[in-house]
Amino acid sequence: AVQEQLKEEDSEVASLAHYVCEYGGFPAYENTGVKYFSCGEDKIEELIRQLEKAEKFIFMEYFIVAKGYVWDRVLEVLKRKAAEGVEVRFMYDGTCTVSLLPPNYPKKLEQEGIACRVFSPIRPALSTHQNNRDHRKIVVIDGKVAFTGGINLADEYVNRKIRFGHWKDTAIMLEGDAVRSFTLMFLEMWNVAKSEKVEEFDPYLDVIYEREKHSGEGFVIPYGDSPIDGEHVGKMVYMDILNTSKRYVHIMTPYLILDNEMLTTLIRAAKSGIEVIIIMPHIPDKWYAFAVAKTYYKELIEGGVQIYEYTPGFVHAKVFVSDDDTATVGSINLDFRSLYLHFENGVFIYDNPEVQKVEEDFQNTLAKCHKVTVTEVRNRGVLMKVAGQVLRLVAPLM
Repeated sequence: AVQEQLKEEDSEVASLAHYVCEYGGFPAYENTGVKYFSCGEDKIEELIRQLEKAEKFIFMEYFIVAKGYVWDRVLEVLKRKAAEGVEVRFMYDGTCTVSLLPPNYPKKLEQEGIACRVFSPIRPALSTHQNNRDHRKIVVIDGKVAFTGGINLADEYVNRKIRFGHWKDTAIMLEGDAVRSFTLMFLEMWNVAKSEKVEEFDPYLDVIYEREKHSGEGFVIPYGDSPIDGEHVGKMVYMDILNTSKRYVHIMTPYLILDNEMLTTLIRAAKSGIEVIIIMPHIPDKWYAFAVAKTYYKELIEGGVQIYEYTPGFVHAKVFVSDDDTATVGSINLDFRSLYLHFENGVFIYDNPEVQKVEEDFQNTLAKCHKVTVTEVRNRGVLMKVAGQVLRLVAPLM
């Protein structure tokens, strides 16, 4: 029914919704409230507020968890909720076991009544599976509220630990029908991570229909992306926004490691009169990824794409916003890892007033940015140029 309504409103968005549903398994929803967060500080405060309200279950899945202020606050609530009888499931990626958390950490959490799993722990043996990281950031509370975005559970995301200047990040909260897809995404991943599986999903999904209809406007499509199903859903959503926009596409991404198809699409959009602006970090977290990103600058700028760098520090946001009516916020970077190798997720929003907040945030961020010129790109140091070109050859591994 939602699909039919979308067809009446916008055939192009309906086509994308059809693809994401048929080939990704993620339907479009109405009756969903959307709230956008333009910084990690606001997201964490809202997350704590919502966790405090949990009555039945809390599901959390993060790429990075590091001990400190943020994790202490979250963990304190999780422990208390588990003691009250709320079912708490927590999952984090195996990269955390290298330096952030001790190998026996899941056992510690289990002792607090928190079910915990590590996705694909890092092992000494070389394996291509080590490339398939769980890069998602998902929270589901009682099947009624969900969060996603770029923000992990570590202090740099709320600027309490300064690593690369000011850390700019974004997140989104959903309330209502669309939370169902996040509940499913989490449970499917939970089942991948260990042999002991959740057999019955219905008790977690039926929760949604116990509350009144949400009055959220427009359409919301939460989507996941998996490296093992042959469908590059995240990339297709980004490509679709670029291919169907009429006026502008504004992008925030920490990394820019492009395949030929994405490079061509960005330039084609710009050459056809669409304002394409990409905000990148000025202070990178990985010098080698930054060196590779800069190898694309000249071609993009000469093709009409505008590139800005966020002078105060590091942009970790993964945002596309277009034409005042379309946006996507999630965990997916513009690089090979995110588009092809990682488990990822995002939320596509259409015709919801919160899209305007995303664009406002983009403009506010742009005001703190420096526009990159072709002259600047040409004047880069020889070492950086050579390093970039050499590393570009192994870009898919970065």
